[in-house]
Amino acid sequence: MMKLGCPFCSLPASRVAGENEHALWTLDAYPISPGHSLVVPKRHIASFFEATANERAAILALIDEAKERTSAEHRPDGYNIGINDGEAAGQTVAHLHVHLIPRYAGDVADPRGGLRWVIPERADYWSNRDPER
Repeated sequence: MMKLGCPFCSLPASRVAGENEHALWTLDAYPISPGHSLVVPKRHIASFFEATANERAAILALIDEAKERTSAEHRPDGYNIGINDGEAAGQTVAHLHVHLIPRYAGDVADPRGGLRWVIPERADYWSNRDPER
């Protein structure tokens, strides 16, 4: 089911980098780093928890494909894989999408904690700061 006005439901074929039966892969229109990709189900659903087992498998297969191509083209040193599921988690487009974000040595001063930095005050657990925070 497509939803009118959804940027992922109306993605032009020219933006599709890869696809399978249940999902497609595109490069992010506002990339964080070279090779930043999005993998989305073809069915319009908002949450990862609404995805069927087949949709989840299709998404993971395309993440693997996107990672292989990104590794060959950009040679990143690591990856962040993430989903913003729900408005409180930062989701701005109500169509499930998984980010594959290539990371490069030196792209930030201290990459420790990775995705934990979505709540900066709670991200740094390794420096023995106040445990009551």
